[in-house]
Amino acid sequence: MGRTIKPATLGMRIQRLRKNKELSLEFLSNETGRTVEFLEKIEKDEIIPPVAMLLKLSRALEVDSAELLQNDAKAAERRTEAVRRRTDHYAYQLLTKESGHKHLKGFLVTIDPSRDLEKAVYQHDGEELIYVLGGSVEVTVGENLNRLEQGQCLHFNSNLLHKLTNTGDAPCELLVVLYTP
Repeated sequence: MGRTIKPATLGMRIQRLRKNKELSLEFLSNETGRTVEFLEKIEKDEIIPPVAMLLKLSRALEVDSAELLQNDAKAAERRTEAVRRRTDHYAYQLLTKESGHKHLKGFLVTIDPSRDLEKAVYQHDGEELIYVLGGSVEVTVGENLNRLEQGQCLHFNSNLLHKLTNTGDAPCELLVVLYTP
């Protein structure tokens, strides 16, 4: 009877890519700004990294970020659950699954009503465009508070700390486009 080959987890794929390119964890640490210990936990699948970290890792490993974002359905499910636990009633879906080595990534983001994602403060290289498909949202960029309604958008430097708050009574749906250099 043949042996069943278990699909590689996200951590295993990252470790394999790093080793195939003969890169050290110290190198990845300097490229991503995270500690070697944090990166080891990712490679051991002890933590599920947020999308911003996966984008940094894909850039450092010189691979298409979609390779890390879409290959493992179970990892995506665990990542969504980890994000939900961390951010309380927040979900995202990758829209640009075949974007290759392009710099733009699109996401559909849904935030449940009246949720302040105070634990979910983001900061990543590049730029971000948020377009409100439905509902209303407050986007804090640095110390600046922006209030957006359906049909409005905000473009900002995503190197600055930013966070989202759904200010309405219904789920807020956003089209979020990230540009990463």
